[in-house]
Amino acid sequence: MIFADSHTHLYSEEFEKDLDEVIGRAERKNVRHLFLPNTGSETYARMMQVAVRFPHLCHPMTGLHPTSVKANYKKELDEVGQQLEESHEKLCAIGEIGIDLYWDKTYEQEQRFVFDFQLDLAIEYDLPVVIHTRNSMEVAMEMIKGRNNPAIRGVFHCFSGNMGQANRAIGLGFYLGIGGVVTYKNSGLQAIVSGIALEHLLLETDAPWLPPVPYRGQRNEPAYIPVIAQKVAEIKKTTLDNVSEITTKNALNLFGIR
Repeated sequence: MIFADSHTHLYSEEFEKDLDEVIGRAERKNVRHLFLPNTGSETYARMMQVAVRFPHLCHPMTGLHPTSVKANYKKELDEVGQQLEESHEKLCAIGEIGIDLYWDKTYEQEQRFVFDFQLDLAIEYDLPVVIHTRNSMEVAMEMIKGRNNPAIRGVFHCFSGNMGQANRAIGLGFYLGIGGVVTYKNSGLQAIVSGIALEHLLLETDAPWLPPVPYRGQRNEPAYIPVIAQKVAEIKKTTLDNVSEITTKNALNLFGIR
């Protein structure tokens, strides 16, 4: 039984002191594929260092996170382009990208431009995208739909939409990222998981954030993927083995990992 954590920020400062132990716990829980989304130029070098240290486990990406879109967004996009030009064979996706209208709408138009630009890069380099949406699911889906390009594929990370949006995302060729929120009693995500086939789901932690029950209030880490998988198995009335097999296959297929 092998698991994949399709979204984990292991390069975060929260893991600086005990990354080896975190990796060891993940391996003992059979979490053998760790996908690392980038957030901007400030995190890229640290992310790549982690990937180099653990090449048998870690799969890096590049991208500019929507909350990192500021006045210098053009310079940041130049760096993303340069990273792809130099290292695209080592990068499994463009992410974490998208639209975030929850915290601050100051750079909303710039966020749209940056998202659109990075979708172009995904098409150019034939890479999947990892999409962050907060208060922006409709906006992101309309931007993707408007392109009408089957080459655009990926995952809506930390999916928080309704059933209609879930089905529309799948219709656009996307997976839904399911994390610790599925274990929260009143999240509403359990109903989504119940109504969507496993073939459309990826498991993720978003570590160090959003830990599953019973670890709420603590730092999240990839070793908790089996906890999330067990909850999904309960909701789907299937076995942990089945959840592991299908969701891991989904992740490897999406990110092109042989």
